[in-house]
Amino acid sequence: MKCSQSLKYTDAQQSQQAAVSIMDIKASERKEPLIRIVKRNELSRTQVLALRLSSAVMAVAAGGLFILMLGFNPFMIYASIVSGAFRSSVALQATIKIMIPLLISSLGVSLAFKMKFWNIGAEGQIIAGAIFASYFALYHGLWPRQALIPAMLAAGIVGGGIWGLIPAIFKNKFNTNETLFTLMLNYIALNLIVFLRDGPWADPESGGFPKIARFVPNVQLPKLFGVQIGWIFALALAVFLHVYMKRSKHGYEISVVGESASTAEYAGMNVRWIVLRTMFLSGGICGAAGMIQAAGSDYTLAQSVAGGVGFTAIIVAWLADLSPLGIFIVSFLFSVLSKGCSVMQSTYGISTYSSNVLQGVILFFVLGCEFFIRHRFALRAPEGEAH
Repeated sequence: MKCSQSLKYTDAQQSQQAAVSIMDIKASERKEPLIRIVKRNELSRTQVLALRLSSAVMAVAAGGLFILMLGFNPFMIYASIVSGAFRSSVALQATIKIMIPLLISSLGVSLAFKMKFWNIGAEGQIIAGAIFASYFALYHGLWPRQALIPAMLAAGIVGGGIWGLIPAIFKNKFNTNETLFTLMLNYIALNLIVFLRDGPWADPESGGFPKIARFVPNVQLPKLFGVQIGWIFALALAVFLHVYMKRSKHGYEISVVGESASTAEYAGMNVRWIVLRTMFLSGGICGAAGMIQAAGSDYTLAQSVAGGVGFTAIIVAWLADLSPLGIFIVSFLFSVLSKGCSVMQSTYGISTYSSNVLQGVILFFVLGCEFFIRHRFALRAPEGEAH
């Protein structure tokens, strides 16, 4: 009896081993794809610089080919883009005016990204900051400017901070997807402006045209060297965040959480609190950009207060490798490209769509460079060779 059971057990064990062997043979016979993506070993600074320079050259060449297809001289077009951003003090001021909200919001999202919290809601946080600041502009516009401007800035930071805090709370409590959550909040914020514009904040003197009243001069940000003083805040913020991330305990905690939340918890860090604190700061900085845009450039609260800056900020932050200094440089180059392309359109009669395609072609190669810094294509090894 025992012998029979032992034989049955042995037969079952042999059958199981045979099945596993067959599966291993089939797996070994399954071919790798002809081309696959593999993670690249860390490159030296020289190699990274060479890759980035080559991508810039290819971007210019591809853009030039597109310009040729439109029937224009690429050299003249590129010259008009550069001169359009710098040809006069007025042009330079316009370039800096474009750069201010882009730089601030890029610095804001970089904090969340450093923590591996994918904040795609900068657009909504900019709008929320503008809404909170506009309350003081519309209902307390006669306060002394020395008190009014700081109050509006604080309100903008609180508004954007709350908008960034909401997805962080849900992430901590219910482990929701922060990418989708922050993205959806963008549209809620945008439609909140529509509600205010058509309802409680409607301009009674608009003649039936849906808009919010223009801010009184006392609310509008003063200018320094021909540009609204938001540029001073942007520069100070870049310096502050550099020190904050490199020298402060909070900055160190953000980096550790970004590397591994489990490691941070093991080290005794309160990861949930760090997420909440950092997202409030990230959203608050974007909210400050909304206040500065509304009070320094638009002089009212409009649906275009963010104008896509929040999405462009994501690209800027990643291209700069989340470095405040790099963000300053990249946001400046983006502003030059944006201002120069608008001048190119008016000078040569090129359509907005063609201008956008040209910018997209250039960005395609620049962003592609970042991919090849971290990854590479590998071919399937010939049969008979070890993998």
